[in-house]
Amino acid sequence: MASSLLQAQVKTPVSANPSVLAYKITLTDLLRVDIYQEEDLRTMSRVDAKGKINLPLVGEVFVAGLTISEAQRAVEVAYREGHYLRMPQVTINVEAYAAREVSIQGQVRSPGRYPLPIETSMTVLELVTRAGGFTDTAKGTAVNITRVTPDGKKRVFTIDVDSLLKGKDRANINDNSLMLEPGDIVFVPERII
Repeated sequence: MASSLLQAQVKTPVSANPSVLAYKITLTDLLRVDIYQEEDLRTMSRVDAKGKINLPLVGEVFVAGLTISEAQRAVEVAYREGHYLRMPQVTINVEAYAAREVSIQGQVRSPGRYPLPIETSMTVLELVTRAGGFTDTAKGTAVNITRVTPDGKKRVFTIDVDSLLKGKDRANINDNSLMLEPGDIVFVPERII
């Protein structure tokens, strides 16, 4: 109950510059949580399947999909609202990163799973390039990205990668601002001939 309140209070900001996106905590990351001058509350916790970490005194706190600074604020709020600490100063470090992969299927030359960089981002255009580009029968104008969010909802994005690759006038530059996230499935359909 308290964790759903925390989810509502911590909003994820949208960055105008996609290359400086902060790392977002993902399922199975191992986090070290330190609280200034509270050595007995130091803990190591792995992000569970529900996107939460378990902390001394306050219990579960939702952190999946949050940046490190957002997660620090969420933990501070949990200790403050639980009336355990008046002014907690929380530091979170990622001790072990979860496997961060995306999958690309369909009409690309090298379909398969590809690792995502840890502290930077990757666009669909970059992934298509890593996968060897489109085949001759690819419908690059309708590439689908399927994403399952931490709360279990499925979202599908369709973008025109072909126009971005070829620099066409109809290319939507916002299509290239969609950053891939761990677990995303990219599908390039076949063009009907």
